[in-house]
Amino acid sequence: MTTDTNNRPVNLILLGPPGAGKGTQAQLLVESRNMVQLSTGDMLRAAKDSGTEMGNRVAEVMARGELVTDEIVIGLIEEQLTTVQADGFIFDGFPRTLAQADALGELLEKTGMSLDAVIEMQVDDEVLVGRIVGRAEEARAAGKEARADDNEESLKLRLMEYYKKTSPLIGYYHAKGMLQSINGLGQIDEVAGSIGEIINEIAKG
Repeated sequence: MTTDTNNRPVNLILLGPPGAGKGTQAQLLVESRNMVQLSTGDMLRAAKDSGTEMGNRVAEVMARGELVTDEIVIGLIEEQLTTVQADGFIFDGFPRTLAQADALGELLEKTGMSLDAVIEMQVDDEVLVGRIVGRAEEARAAGKEARADDNEESLKLRLMEYYKKTSPLIGYYHAKGMLQSINGLGQIDEVAGSIGEIINEIAKG
């Protein structure tokens, strides 16, 4: 993977269906480029235990078994954007809806930041499902833990949810001239190389 030093911070969104490897690629960027991965799940878990005013709001909502509102998630992201020093941010798992995309755009404008690219990790659904189910079965056969929902039926339901709520973002960001698509089914280092080329090109600009 190319690890050239960025000339300027690059902020990006990784888009792709469940199991496409967004989290893996985000972690590689964190390790190789000093970027910060903004995973909403991680942020919510950290906030819940932080004792801050925002964290207490999160804890209360989760204790009631309710979904955390977009307003709270945007508030958590704003905290990170304005307090953490990094060579760019990776939005992983957010935005998931058009309303969240609009809210993120407004937040970035408010904080004087910008979104540089939205990288769509394109996959073939059947190949993706086969790969994930196969890995889960191999793990269980080796006595290792695997996600309980890494089975064909659950994966297809998760994919349907993605296409219903999140895939409209592909057209949304394409219209804004930000979308770049790569093959998400290559080897991990091949996918990382494709993402790295996009980042390097932006960083030079």
